[in-house]
Amino acid sequence: MRAGPFIFIAAVFALPAAVARGQSDAPPAGASSPPQTSAAVTALPPPTAPVHARHTYSLKECLGFAERNYPKVHEAAAQLARMRAQVWEAKTAPYSLFTASAGVTLAPTLSGTPVYSPNSDATITSSMALAWRVGIDGAVPLWTFGKITSAVDAAEAQTKVGEQNVRKAKNEVKLSVRQAYYGTLLSRDAQALLNEALSRVDQYLPRVEEKVASGEGDDIQLLKLKIHHSELEARRSEAEKQERIALASLRFLTGMGPDLDVPDEPLRKVPHQLGPITQYLTAARLFRPEINMAHAGILARRALVALERARYFPDLALALSFSRSYAPEVADQQNPFAYDLANFTRIGIGLVVNWNLDFLPRAAKVAQAEAQLEEIRATERYALGGVGVEVETAYAEAQDAYKRLEAWTDAARYARQWLVKVQQGIDVGTFEDQDIVDPAKEYALRRFAQMSATLDYNVAMAKLALATGWDAVAPE
Repeated sequence: MRAGPFIFIAAVFALPAAVARGQSDAPPAGASSPPQTSAAVTALPPPTAPVHARHTYSLKECLGFAERNYPKVHEAAAQLARMRAQVWEAKTAPYSLFTASAGVTLAPTLSGTPVYSPNSDATITSSMALAWRVGIDGAVPLWTFGKITSAVDAAEAQTKVGEQNVRKAKNEVKLSVRQAYYGTLLSRDAQALLNEALSRVDQYLPRVEEKVASGEGDDIQLLKLKIHHSELEARRSEAEKQERIALASLRFLTGMGPDLDVPDEPLRKVPHQLGPITQYLTAARLFRPEINMAHAGILARRALVALERARYFPDLALALSFSRSYAPEVADQQNPFAYDLANFTRIGIGLVVNWNLDFLPRAAKVAQAEAQLEEIRATERYALGGVGVEVETAYAEAQDAYKRLEAWTDAARYARQWLVKVQQGIDVGTFEDQDIVDPAKEYALRRFAQMSATLDYNVAMAKLALATGWDAVAPE
């Protein structure tokens, strides 16, 4: 969240040496308290509900909440779980090629041998009984020329892609959380700046009104003060709006709802100091999820190419078979040359070869797999180049924000010294009350520019952390 709407804070007039929250509601110096009636003094205050302080969460806690609760992270984690299940499927499917069958029926009474039988036809009669049959058939692969290992390698490489996709989702939500968190702090800093400015304007406004009423003051300066007072009120409303928006975004990103709040503390520059650009480019090659996803994608495509090539060759397997059939009303044939479908027990074991002779279509599939491999290699080169540009862009933004922050810090310090000297001159009578306008205006502008540069620097470091995939750039 940017702080653009607050740039019009140039209307601020007077500020103390330090911006401290909680002091803006105090009455102006020298102002008397409103008189109290006897009824107000003697009446007991109405009972009020106890006020419970809302628990606040640090940036580190907010980042942890977002990693656990953000829907996009859950989506990526579910995809990873699906990919891990596919690995188990690739490992177990080749050894699970077994089918079982069973059945029950009614069989009529049949007797005799293949040579002679008293039953001329197998018809439905009153003399029938239950007959049943069960069987199981399958094969265990012994040698597939790399088909199984290639399929498992491809599935495992896909799992690495899923792991990096989870990291990518977490890194993206971390950037959004940091932006919302820093935006909330800046909004509150701006409100504190405006509240203190309003208190100072309220301090000088009655004195200028008295001088104008007595004919000693400048009514034009009085009108300017009133205009600027109204503008400060409008700018404070804008700051409150920006705080509500940033806090609502933070509550959504963390999944904590309306109970989440951040500490009431000034926005500070992140402690990480910029190093050479090569340090961040190297970090991006090591930690950036998109680059690691491309690496894993290449491994997966290589495994798929090997799988398609292995399908040129046959599969050698151990075939296993068992079946049992029993019909009590049908005579069991003892002759091994008689084909008995009613009563038998068969067990089979042997070596089998399965060879698909689709060589021409297979060559096309190998060519397709090789083309997909080249495609993902091109994607990797594109990712490396694009990530490099992102790192250099974020690095340039961080450098610019750092230089602006240093310059605005110096300018705010000089403007404060000017403001203090004028305030001291007003106290001793060497300056008029309206002389406070220019130094207070300049101090307010420079102070807010310093706050905005702090936000820009922190957000730039968060973007650099996203571009490199290196969390140490934006410590929690």
